Amino acid sequence: MSDEEYIKNNIEDIRKRVGTAAVKSGRKPEDIRIIAVTKTVEEERIIKAINAGISDLGENRVQELLKKYDNINEPCNWHLIGHLQSNKVKYIIDKVTMIHSVDSIELLEEIHKKAEKAGRVIDILVQVNVAGEETKSGIAPEEVRQFLKEAAVYRNVKVKGLMTIAPFSEDPESVRPVFRELHKIFIDINKENIDNIDMAFLSMGMSNDFEVAIEEGANIVRIGTAIFGRRNYIA
Repeated sequence: MSDEEYIKNNIEDIRKRVGTAAVKSGRKPEDIRIIAVTKTVEEERIIKAINAGISDLGENRVQELLKKYDNINEPCNWHLIGHLQSNKVKYIIDKVTMIHSVDSIELLEEIHKKAEKAGRVIDILVQVNVAGEETKSGIAPEEVRQFLKEAAVYRNVKVKGLMTIAPFSEDPESVRPVFRELHKIFIDINKENIDNIDMAFLSMGMSNDFEVAIEEGANIVRIGTAIFGRRNYIA
């Protein structure tokens, strides 16, 4: 099997699984947005994924995003999904469709400043550390409401939803409560109709647990290994 076929087959399989999970949760397959996580993936392999129908790409590191952004001349949307330092916002503000990992007012303020300077409004997701893992970024669940009220005043930033990274587990069922809790917060915030806060996206679920995440309300999933294989995969 060629590498192109390998990636294409993986994407077709993921779309089927996404569709099944979506229907199970009372939604349509097209309601779920698949973001291909391209961390450490070679540019030629990313292009194969785009050719197979992927249009959203997620990068963890600014430097890697910039390099790929310059070298991949295919129609696609770039997302910054990893931890973002305030001093690096200026490099990506005109390049990304969405920043998924906003976890402090200081970072949000810097995004606002750079977006205002660039003459655009930038979509963001607020990262919530539902499981309380010390190694993960994100604000605590009980702080989300206050954080969003503070975020609402920054007019060049548009909060479009929430995201989380669940603890890794071989058993996806063990992290279902994490996804369920964030979905509950998502619904509660949506009911409040906070000005300039739009609960449109719930980003949760990765290669090992995306079906459970979709069943619990995710409409964005971030998938790397299930598309490209483990790092340094050779066809």
